[in-house]
Amino acid sequence: MKTILTNKHIYIETRKRVLQCYIEPVLMYGYEAWTISKQIQNRLEATEMWFLRIRMLRIPWTAKKTNERVLNEANKRRSLVKTIRKLQATFLGHVMRRRKLEHLALKTQETFNITTHGGSVFSGIFKSEVEKAEL
Repeated sequence: MKTILTNKHIYIETRKRVLQCYIEPVLMYGYEAWTISKQIQNRLEATEMWFLRIRMLRIPWTAKKTNERVLNEANKRRSLVKTIRKLQATFLGHVMRRRKLEHLALKTQETFNITTHGGSVFSGIFKSEVEKAEL
């Protein structure tokens, strides 16, 4: 990856896409369980800037360039923390919806006295509906 990200002959847009496709998912592994404190947020932003500054644009530490100037030069915005927060909200939505479905399935099972022997609750509901239709 280092040779791709640091290669001056590859367009910066291509290198940014490689960063987004191959590096960021590895960096964000397990984000669902993270509690993003100010310290972790600062580290994530520093890592994002490190990839842009050192790897992709080859700007040395001794250069007196601000992060904003580096972002303008790369034509990029900081997006890693925002992406993680958005994905965490999406994951939370999935978890909340799943709990409601489990609750609904259990209530349905209790209400109709459906017993499932190795099948799912919904297959039990389907079987009872078929039995009613055959009568």
